[in-house]
Amino acid sequence: MAASDPHEAFREALACSPDNIPLRRLLADSLLAHGLADEAEVEYRRALVLAPTDANLQLGLVRAFLRQEKSSAALALIEAMVKRPDGPAEVFVIHARLLAARGEIPAAIAQYRLGIERDPDATDADFEARFGLGVHDDGGEVSEGRVREREEDGRFGIDVERPRIGFADVGGMDDLKEEIRLKIIHPLAHPDLYRAYGKRIGGGILMYGPPGCGKTHLARATAGEIKAGFLSVGISDILDMWIGSSERNLHDVFEQARANAPCVLFFDEVDALGARRSDMLRSGGRHIINQFLAEFDGASASNDGVLILAATNSPWHVDPAFRRPGRFDRVLFVPPPDTPAREQILGILCRDKPAAGADMAAVAKKTADYSGADLSAVVDQAVEGKLREAMKTGSIKQLSTADLLAAAARHKPTTREWFATAKNHALYSNEGGMYDDILKYLGINRR
Repeated sequence: MAASDPHEAFREALACSPDNIPLRRLLADSLLAHGLADEAEVEYRRALVLAPTDANLQLGLVRAFLRQEKSSAALALIEAMVKRPDGPAEVFVIHARLLAARGEIPAAIAQYRLGIERDPDATDADFEARFGLGVHDDGGEVSEGRVREREEDGRFGIDVERPRIGFADVGGMDDLKEEIRLKIIHPLAHPDLYRAYGKRIGGGILMYGPPGCGKTHLARATAGEIKAGFLSVGISDILDMWIGSSERNLHDVFEQARANAPCVLFFDEVDALGARRSDMLRSGGRHIINQFLAEFDGASASNDGVLILAATNSPWHVDPAFRRPGRFDRVLFVPPPDTPAREQILGILCRDKPAAGADMAAVAKKTADYSGADLSAVVDQAVEGKLREAMKTGSIKQLSTADLLAAAARHKPTTREWFATAKNHALYSNEGGMYDDILKYLGINRR
């Protein structure tokens, strides 16, 4: 090794203490600062083996990817990081740049605004100049001079789906299905009975749990079960950089749902739209929440027949006002599927594949804590292995139990990181007992 190597001392120290995470991060940061992004990537990866959830190491790896123009790798890691409740503001700003580079401008602007909501010092002057963004010195919203008039003749809208799936297409979740029947399906099936008791048809259910456990799929199946319209709303559909436009978008979404009643209006990642107002540094987000609450209450129009479902991975970030009776008065925990549910899900995933001899029950027993998305990844990996064999032999072979078990051994469940965070909230921020289901799932007794 050359004596002039500025990183020699780091390397020698790591030779004596290879599991020293702060030291390895210092080496990686130094390599990146000296323009050695490929070597920095190697060191960040080694450190992440020791601390896979360390946000600073992940962010360093993203920077190393970007220096090497590995945009796809950077985007894949960033998309996982923005779902974390403790994600740094810089993560959202980087995500905005990457989305803008792909031409996804509304989503890019939405992510950028989320970033500067978390930390006003995370601003990117080039990004703001490119898209005409600007802020007041007092921390206000986009400059008044930038207010846009809508050129479209007609209102903002999202396509109304008519899902063809129902509860039979959703593996497991029997308790959740029953709650939804009581809250949503029975009122529609027996409207006269509910009206006789002065019970309105509508209301909301908030589903929470680890990513990939079927919250969106269940919402879509709910609409299919009652032959209702389905409007799926994401943050990029609502947030806009122009003053007042986000609120107008939200109003128009509710109006569209009312016009298509009965209709299931589904908000994905609702914590991004309904975050705690006490956590916000700027007024723009508060205006959106106030508009959301007014629409939810039907302040300007009746929501009769509008069934509002929402999903979040971070219920502790949702403003408490949303959980008031008459709004999201049912808060349901969506856990990873249990063993029978995993068997059902595997059967659904493999029903159009050559897997007649595979023992789904055996695979289900070996995949505890796997989400529905994890099981889908397991099946995909097993199929890819069979495809490689088919390319060599020219013949199609059945997907076996051993193939699925081998794929499951390679893919680790992604839900465990979420439970590590959720456990802390359930133990120490659970005065009302909202998160008792998490403790029950983990087998923890608070008393």
